[in-house]
Amino acid sequence: MRVELLNVPVDSLTMEQCVERVAELIKAGGPRRVITLNPEILYRAVQFDHTLLELINRADLVTADGEGIVWAGRVAGLPFPERVTGIDLMLRLVERAAAKGWSIYLLGSAPGVAEEAAANLIRRYPGLQVAGTRHGYFKPDEEAGLAQAIKQAAPQLLFVALGAPAQEKWIDRHIEHLGSMVAIGVGGSMDVISGRVVRAPLWMRKLKIEWLGRLLKEPSRWRRMLVLPKFAWLVLKTYRFSRK
Repeated sequence: MRVELLNVPVDSLTMEQCVERVAELIKAGGPRRVITLNPEILYRAVQFDHTLLELINRADLVTADGEGIVWAGRVAGLPFPERVTGIDLMLRLVERAAAKGWSIYLLGSAPGVAEEAAANLIRRYPGLQVAGTRHGYFKPDEEAGLAQAIKQAAPQLLFVALGAPAQEKWIDRHIEHLGSMVAIGVGGSMDVISGRVVRAPLWMRKLKIEWLGRLLKEPSRWRRMLVLPKFAWLVLKTYRFSRK
């Protein structure tokens, strides 16, 4: 079921339903986009980045990535069944890919990371087909050649780790020319899967404070965290205070 949060479409689905939805998109064919929506992206889109807002509207699947989106849904009276994060969705899709014979392509992160992530995924999911890997340190004039290489590799799943919203905009610029595949922006997922970055422990994830674990490991993220109170105020102003 698709709902509108701050006038932005978000799919109110469980993780399993999202995996099934991607499977349907692969079966249907054509260029497809998946966005894992967090508060930072949503706030940016509705407040000042209309290009980002438009590409979210064009997405075939928009998941509730982050506890902030789930909380906003509750405030708006649009409860989401669970959060569907980029890394968890990626791992579930890779597992399905190994079982179904889909191939994947890993694009992004620092040199060597995509290759290390691919090697770890192959060990974890025997039979997984990796159509190709490429780091994210490319120049603008290299984009056309990179897109052509991905098209020739013809994966069913393209995971792009260029950081949000750069990865979503890269996908939007090229997806129509890449052929039949599902493209998903996955942020720092490859850094974690490669083993170069340690994910917050499970107890933090269960307490829904994974964001705090990331902040403790990467203190430089504090500037990005400043958007969270702004996002919370926008949600409360829209759905609570405006009704009184």
